[in-house]
Amino acid sequence: MIENIYTALQKIGFSHPLHPIVVHVPMGMIIGMFIFSLLGLRWPKGNLSRTAYHCSVLALVSIVPVILAGLMDWQHSYNGEWKTLIIVKMVLSGILTLLLIYAVIIRNRGASPWHLFLVYTLCMACAGGLGYSGGQLVYG
Repeated sequence: MIENIYTALQKIGFSHPLHPIVVHVPMGMIIGMFIFSLLGLRWPKGNLSRTAYHCSVLALVSIVPVILAGLMDWQHSYNGEWKTLIIVKMVLSGILTLLLIYAVIIRNRGASPWHLFLVYTLCMACAGGLGYSGGQLVYG
């Protein structure tokens, strides 16, 4: 089934992997939530912390297609071979997804801005690890 998708895309002239196209949405939102949360600690009377929360929700929603596209590209490009960097990416993407779910839940339960900033920082660390390991996987 996955090969059918890539074959159909190649018929219309698209032969690139899918994961790099969609990965920018959650990664940008994670960077945004981190920065807006940090600024919200400095200027708590504004809406910066709320913007950080909105970024976390969009990151959570958009991470699902990114993971699916990554799995599809892994099957298509690497034949599902279990490389160390693939395992690292799978573990970090699972941790990141759980952290985003946790961030949304605790924000809705009234967590302090400092607690949220800590969680957002952990998300940022996971995103950095995912980007680094993806770069290493593709570019060596």
